[in-house]
Amino acid sequence: MNKVMWKLCSLLLLTPFVSLPGYAATAAGHDSVPGPKQSIDLIDPTIGNVGQLLEPTRPTVQLPNQLIRFTPQRKDFMDDQIDNFPLTIVSHRLGQVFALKPTLQTPSKQAWQARMAYDHNLEVNKPWYYATWLLDDEINVEFTAGRKTGYYRFRFPQNKSKSLLLDVYNDGASAFQFLPGNVLTGMETYNGDIRIYLYGVFSETGTPGVVEQDQLTNHTSVSGKGSKAWITFPAATKEVTFKYGISYISAEQAKKNYETEISKKDFDAVAANGKKAWSEVMSQVQVKGGTLAQQRSFYTALYRCYERAVDITEDGQYYSGFDKQVHRDSRPFYVDDWSWDTYLALHPLRMILNPAREEDMLESYVHMYKQSGWMPTFPVLFGDHACMNGFHSSVVMLDAWRKGLKRFDIEKAYEGMRKNATEATMLPWRNGPKTVLDDVYREKGYFPALHKGEKETVPEVHSFEKRQAVAVTLGGAYDDWAVAELAGDLRKTGDQRLFAPRAKNYKNLWNADKGFFLPKDDTGEWIDINVKYDGGLGGRDYYDENNGWTYLWQVQQDIPGLIGLMGGKQTFVNRLDQLFREPLDMSRYTFWNKFPDATGLVGQYSMGNEPSFHIPYLYNYAGAPWKTQQRIRFLLDAWFKDNIFGIPGDEDGGGMSAFVVFSSMGFYPVTPGIPEYTIGSPVFEKVSIALPNKKQFTVIAHNSSVVNKYIQQAKFNGQPLNKPTFTHQQLVDGGTLELFMGPKPNKSWGVQ
Repeated sequence: MNKVMWKLCSLLLLTPFVSLPGYAATAAGHDSVPGPKQSIDLIDPTIGNVGQLLEPTRPTVQLPNQLIRFTPQRKDFMDDQIDNFPLTIVSHRLGQVFALKPTLQTPSKQAWQARMAYDHNLEVNKPWYYATWLLDDEINVEFTAGRKTGYYRFRFPQNKSKSLLLDVYNDGASAFQFLPGNVLTGMETYNGDIRIYLYGVFSETGTPGVVEQDQLTNHTSVSGKGSKAWITFPAATKEVTFKYGISYISAEQAKKNYETEISKKDFDAVAANGKKAWSEVMSQVQVKGGTLAQQRSFYTALYRCYERAVDITEDGQYYSGFDKQVHRDSRPFYVDDWSWDTYLALHPLRMILNPAREEDMLESYVHMYKQSGWMPTFPVLFGDHACMNGFHSSVVMLDAWRKGLKRFDIEKAYEGMRKNATEATMLPWRNGPKTVLDDVYREKGYFPALHKGEKETVPEVHSFEKRQAVAVTLGGAYDDWAVAELAGDLRKTGDQRLFAPRAKNYKNLWNADKGFFLPKDDTGEWIDINVKYDGGLGGRDYYDENNGWTYLWQVQQDIPGLIGLMGGKQTFVNRLDQLFREPLDMSRYTFWNKFPDATGLVGQYSMGNEPSFHIPYLYNYAGAPWKTQQRIRFLLDAWFKDNIFGIPGDEDGGGMSAFVVFSSMGFYPVTPGIPEYTIGSPVFEKVSIALPNKKQFTVIAHNSSVVNKYIQQAKFNGQPLNKPTFTHQQLVDGGTLELFMGPKPNKSWGVQ
């Protein structure tokens, strides 16, 4: 048997769940593979692994919404070398802990920096399992995940010395110690003050060593900054496994996590459990029809909707970065949620698929408020990450309450929402008390901007993120609307009267002459800008990551009011059309030099950034639903292909993928906070959602195809439906939406 065939056959024999035909399909030619597929077989974690301009997706291995997350550390899918493998990713894009690297080389100071070449076609990526073949050393690496535990399996060539190198990713105190019984313990400090603990066991006995004062020694423990260690196994060793527990609480808890969850399980059993967990959540949504590519894009998007937030509860307790304490709780505690990205579609999707988990997440927000004094918007392990702008967790709370989610402390949640709305600064990328700029907002109803070239005088303004004055005003109006609406629902009439006018603050920046939302200074004087290009990098002086064409539509809470500002429905439709047709008036590289987040361009419309998600659905509110149907199908087909380029912007851990899930099913929550969905154009002939209340919501699209994308008529529960909306209650009651599709638009359907 020649060497190449030996390597291929060895890898296939050692890889669970993969047969030769399936393995070839994983590498290439997905649509050529015959036969029916289960939903989990359609997931391809490599979709979007090369970003348009900024961050790519990553082929993450984990259990749904659980702490242990893994992906090989490399630049992106184009990179043919791997730096190392983490024991867990702490946050979606905010770092990882404990690096592991196999090698056949004798440990040396340079070994930790060496990169590992691999072959893309010999890599297996599943949500529950990862495998790769390291070309130079001919080592097979496999990984599978538990909840608070992980499991590596290494297959080495025979008769060669082999080692595993250990390292840390973060500055700060760290340590490794080898103990009898093939045990390794470790500690790494994350984000300056959070100690993360490791307890693991190797399957084989080896000779350990550590790096001390930049020298390799045969000692068994090391501590300090940048701790490094290794363990070398005898030349006759063929296979080494390393299974471990991680804890955010203590070294003892890391050992307990290991012992209770994984100590008595072999690799294949842990992987099988992961596959079962993913099968359960994926099978909740069944689709029929559409192309194989559409099904692959859909189920991969659904998989990414379970990347975060993550449950960090360990044995009934959790560490909170919001007060730096360990708490006991009978309910799970979740972190790593970025609400600027997730309030639009990911939270609403979870309210359908798993409302109990969503309630746990919202109760986690409430605990964070109690512990820190502020309602968070970007809760991560170390606390509320000062990121983006707005208090959109307020919108999530209102949305959940109105959709019947009650198992969280709504009174305490409202208290936190109100405090944010009255006492917190609205400045982007800043947390804490209000500033003089916030006083202007609350007095005059808009966030003040600087004139072009004017020097910043307010020290609290972030030097890079700037004031984002128009974006902050529009987002603040939506958040204040949410506070006013929830105040009304909770019969807090005084608060409702206080906040309801602030929901209209968006009107204060409407410039009727220009037909855009434009900035004003603190005296009320308009600042004349080029809405396509002014505002510095990302337009951050006035907007945020996008230009004035995108922020023209950021009034989800009052769409009729926005239509009125534009002069009526026909003008509104014309402006929407123009958005998709408006030229850049410059080269793309010039535009993207200023707006690298505004990718997935169609005219001035940016599919690659969250503020654009709801815009194609706005035709439904102005008497032209057929144009929503046309736009949505085009955008899904153009920008969400089932390949490594298949995400047009930063996916943000489910933020963008939830748009794909909703839109592919044929409906979308345009205004979180209003329990209603607007109808688009489903890519599938049938979608069935198994609801947690044992009922089933079904979308049937008769004759749906790539060409037949236009709704000719519709029924809901057998009765004629002449409007492009239905309610959340109709969905959870187990309704059936029936659409009759055709190749040309019915311009009279849904205009009521």
